[in-house]
Amino acid sequence: MSPPDRPAPPAAQERLLRERLQRAGYLADADLATTVWLSSALQRPLLLEGDAGVGKTALATALAQSQGATLVRLQCFEGLDLAQAAYEWNYGRQLMAIRLSEADKSDKSGTGRVRESDVFSREYLLERPLLCAISQTGPCVLLIDEIDRADEAFEAFLLEILADYQITVPEIGTLRATHIPQVILTSNGTRELSDALRRRCLYHYLDYPTLAREIAIVKATLPEADTRLVEDAVQFVQRLRREDLAKMPGIAETLDWVRALFQLQHHSLPDDMAAVLGTLGCLLKTREDRFMMSTDRLRQLVEGRRSVGVAEKVAASAPSQAPAPTQEQA
Repeated sequence: MSPPDRPAPPAAQERLLRERLQRAGYLADADLATTVWLSSALQRPLLLEGDAGVGKTALATALAQSQGATLVRLQCFEGLDLAQAAYEWNYGRQLMAIRLSEADKSDKSGTGRVRESDVFSREYLLERPLLCAISQTGPCVLLIDEIDRADEAFEAFLLEILADYQITVPEIGTLRATHIPQVILTSNGTRELSDALRRRCLYHYLDYPTLAREIAIVKATLPEADTRLVEDAVQFVQRLRREDLAKMPGIAETLDWVRALFQLQHHSLPDDMAAVLGTLGCLLKTREDRFMMSTDRLRQLVEGRRSVGVAEKVAASAPSQAPAPTQEQA
């Protein structure tokens, strides 16, 4: 009799998760892969926090694709309520059922009236993302995107789902998940989240990638682009992120910029600064950032030299003051 199959060691499962994510087009480092694997193994939601454009939403998409799971996405916004996030009664169908019942004189009671429990049943529920996720019979990834944009009251409603994977509908009772979804919440940090929400989640802060990792991400996504172009462009973006910008370019902006340069048939960053300046709409997304990027400053970044700030220029141009003489010198 052969022994039962044992699950692979955790390290092997984490490695397999990274390989699957890579095949789905997402390069995760070891810390992120460990946290995602623990989220699945412990059946706990994962809260991903970080600046916009660092790959939080892309992780959920790649995770669903790598597992062959259904991706259910709830995009949060100010004023999001229960009817938009979880469920809503199909009032049109309910009203039609009532009128059809009143017109049918052959029901058991003979009065043609319909009972309340007949129209407040599961078949009259319109499933919104949260209810849709816990109703899945197979693997599912629930993405609650930009939770910091929703109101604090909506956070309180989420606690039941994040803790017990269930939704209570007053008219019919508690609806529990038949297959536990893997829940990923993202936040751009525009407001502080409640302690109750954080306590129910595993946490990972997703920062901008290192130079080597961002080059690998761009090469994996755009294999047709020249290696020299990818390396030059990513190095430029890494330097640009150290500037005093209102909106830092994320990985998505880097990919857009490399695509634009590739479409313009550049094999490396062009020497003509006017040509580079014309493509910066892919990277700089505010009026202030766009107009602060002069040709000279752009050339400094391309050459790898950071521009001198205003305060540094003033300090450098100011005449040096001799120290006040001591009593002995006087």
